[in-house]
Parts: sequence; structure tokens; C-alpha cells
Amino acid sequence: MKISIVTDSNSGITQAKGEEYGVRVLPMPFYINGELFYEDISLTQDEFYKRLDEDADISTSQPSPGSVTDMWDEELKKSDKVIHIPMSSGLSSSCESAEMLARAYDGRVLVVDNQRISVTQRQAVLDAKMMADRGMDAEDIVRTLMNEALESSIYITVDTLKYLKKGGRVTAAGAAIGSVLGIKPVLQIQGQKLDAFAKVRGMKSARIVMLDAMENDIKGRFAAARVHLSAAYTCSADEAEAWRAQIAERFPGYDINMDPLSLSVSCHIGRGALAIACSRVIEF
Repeated sequence: MKISIVTDSNSGITQAKGEEYGVRVLPMPFYINGELFYEDISLTQDEFYKRLDEDADISTSQPSPGSVTDMWDEELKKSDKVIHIPMSSGLSSSCESAEMLARAYDGRVLVVDNQRISVTQRQAVLDAKMMADRGMDAEDIVRTLMNEALESSIYITVDTLKYLKKGGRVTAAGAAIGSVLGIKPVLQIQGQKLDAFAKVRGMKSARIVMLDAMENDIKGRFAAARVHLSAAYTCSADEAEAWRAQIAERFPGYDINMDPLSLSVSCHIGRGALAIACSRVIEF
């Protein structure tokens, strides 16, 4: 059985990387001042941040039903089944929409709602591809991914509360206090949604809090397992490399994957964010 793996650009997988990995990536749509763009198709990272700095009106949207089914139809011309891995249903309605569309495909399209986003979603895609290449059938792959749904952890800190305020995740008063006092919120994703984890003074402290939290997870929740370790960012390349070095110093021996955060995430947190994540290695 030939199986195609499909995801969306929330995973942080670019079109070029998708070709390299052998997976299809559905570009997420954006509206900037009312004009429609698609991530990594008609909107680059540099262009996005330029418009963000200009304080343009930027909003995310879910892919149109036609764009989803067109990609599935293309893949089903060469594959027996499609496994579609969208971002967490707790963070977007695109997963529920995909599940509804898949009902018309008589079991040939399987949608995975395994509560992943960004680098942990990317890892789920790579895991699915690996399992497909090893000859597992589609149902077993989906079952495995669902069993691993909550076996991941993400911590993220933001440089400004402006965009969380704009998105309704923090009050105007809270954002103002954070701005005056230099408070940096550390957020976490341990499943479906983005939750508060800690509030600290300054980015240096925020990085230490995230590293401590990840160490506790690796030594606690994941003590009996191996994990993939990843990082992500919306800051400069130099700052991102410094963050990678700090992670490598704390966690020697790991092959740390680092990617820019997807624009659909960046839209809500702005420039200057840093994240660290892990997900349990699927053993065979």
C-alpha cells in the first residue's frame, strides 16, 4: 500500500523541505490589510515581518475546502491512502474542517488530530513518513500517532505582549504592566491549547525557566523514553543560534532541530520569541 503524508505550514515545514521529506505541505492563508496571501507561496518570512513591523492588519484563516481536497485528490492519483496531519484542533478549526471533508473519501483519507503544533507537529509528520516507508498500514500509523498525542512538550517566551493582547489572550492592562516592568511570559503547550506557565523579569530569566522546565520534563515525564529535542524562534538568526548553543550546553548529545516558527504562530506572538520543545521517540 502506498501512503501519502499531508500536513500544513503550521508545522514549520517549508515547501522545499516538504519536497525533501517526501510530504505535501498545504500553505496556510493570511489576510494582510484585506489582501489574501499564502505562507511560503506568496508570502515569505521577510515580507511577513516587514508588514508586521508596519503594524498592518494581519489575520490568519483556515485553508479553503477546495485547496484541501485538491491536494488530497492529487495524492490519491498515486497513492492508496492519504494521512493528513493538521495543527491541533485546540488551536484551529482547520482540523475539524478536514475531518468533515474526509468523510466523503470512504476511508481513503485519514485525518490525525494528535494535538500538535509547530516543531512537534513537524516531528509527527516525520514519524508518519518513517512508518509509511517501513511498510506500516495507514490505520496503524494513525493509531500510533494518536497514542503519542500528548507525549510532547513546548515552552515559549515572547518579547512583547502586544500581539497576545491583540489576539485577546492578555488584557490591555496586563500588557501595559508587562511593558513597563519588562515582564516576559513563559507559555506552554502540553496538549490542546496554549497556557500560561510563568512570568519572569527579562528574556535571560525566561530562557533559564524554559530550560529548567524542559529538563524537568525529560527527567520526569519522559524519564523512561528517548526524546527528540527541537527549538524555534521569531528573532534574528544570531539570537536563534545563541539559543541553540544554550540548549546544547544544557542538553549535550542531542541533535537539536531548529526552525523559524510558522507565520500562523508568529502572527500571534510577534518578533523576538524563543521556544524549546520535545516529543517522545516512537520506538519500533
